[in-house]
Amino acid sequence: MYDRYLIQPGEDINSIAKKFNIDEFTLMDINNISNRESFIEGREIIVPKNKDKYFSYYKIEKGDTLYAIGRKYNINPKLLALLNGLNMNDYIYPDEEILIPKDNYSYYVTAEGDTISTVANKFKTSVSDMVDNNETIYLLPEQLLVKKN
Repeated sequence: MYDRYLIQPGEDINSIAKKFNIDEFTLMDINNISNRESFIEGREIIVPKNKDKYFSYYKIEKGDTLYAIGRKYNINPKLLALLNGLNMNDYIYPDEEILIPKDNYSYYVTAEGDTISTVANKFKTSVSDMVDNNETIYLLPEQLLVKKN
């Protein structure tokens, strides 16, 4: 799971890598950037979402399906697939790890035409609460937004 991030004044590759708990080389690689000096204020880059805050991990066992895992954790299997970059008919392999949404959050994957107000209404919360619960909000299709319950 990745998100877009706008480099802020005073930030460099080292501070951004620490902020998102990723090594500098991986950050350069996922952004297809070979020069450390290219990480400049105002540039938009791709960063990993802070997975541990919103998700736990589940190790796939022989015979598991998204439906069975969804039932076990009370998660919609379609959301489970989307969060893990899978299609519903994709095969999942034993010993793979997938993300399981934590219980104390609600999740929404944005669609074309969503606004911050419509998403806040879906969560039954305020726009300011949405902003407080999400580090970045671009409202591009398939962005994951969360709300702490």
